[in-house]
Parts: sequence; structure tokens; C-alpha cells
Amino acid sequence: MNPFQSLREYEEFIYTLKQRHQSVQRSTLIVARRGKRTAIVLGEITFAKGYRITLRERISFDVERVVIESYGYELWCHGEKFAWYDSQPHTNDPNLVVTNPHHKHIPPNIKHNRAPAPDMHFDQPNLQFLIQEIESLLKK
Repeated sequence: MNPFQSLREYEEFIYTLKQRHQSVQRSTLIVARRGKRTAIVLGEITFAKGYRITLRERISFDVERVVIESYGYELWCHGEKFAWYDSQPHTNDPNLVVTNPHHKHIPPNIKHNRAPAPDMHFDQPNLQFLIQEIESLLKK
């Protein structure tokens, strides 16, 4: 279930990430309206030990809910991209059918090596999961 019923609620969620997550050192995320019912969320979230998430979401909203139409989330450490999530369908890959179109690009051969991403969604925010993923790496 989507906890956000308005663009204002989603903006508040985006702009208060640093206050709600001690692991977040800096956030440059912005929500930019692109029409009457669409917006783009883009920017970067920085963590300790050289970790960061860069992201782009296209969202739509009406009077009752916010929906992520498409996304791209890149995970970086010390200037090297080590994984990314996107919502581009890969219908020719039978391993991804279970979470189509949600998937994660992982090493080796990060561009072509993909895994299902059951924690990615269009109807709820993905940032909580991504921040938790980075936090688990920070504990190592």
C-alpha cells in the first residue's frame, strides 16, 4: 500500500530523509514538477565510507495517490558504480519474469548481469529499501 496520497506528502518524505536517517550525510534530491500531474525526483544521497545513491524517478500523482512511473537508482562506492536498479523491461530474460520489470544490475559484467528485484515497486517508495541496503554495507 502506498503511504503517500499527495505530491506534498512525497516531497516531505524526500526532503526529510536526512532528518530520519542518521546514515545520510547529505541529500541533493529535488522534486521538480513537469506538468499538472507529473514530477521528476533527482539527485544524490551521500553516506559515510564513500557510498552514495544517485537517482531519478518519474512520478505521477492525482488526488488520491503517488505512483512511480519509472526509476533508475545507481549505487556507488569511492567513485565506482557497483550496482544499479532500473525499471526498463527485459522480456527476453526469463530470470527476471518474477519481478518484471524491476531488476538489479550486479557484478560481474554489471551492464548485462541482472537479478530480480522484489523490493522495488511502482506503488510505494523505494528509497527506504535502498538506504537500508547502504546501511547494511556500512556495518561491514
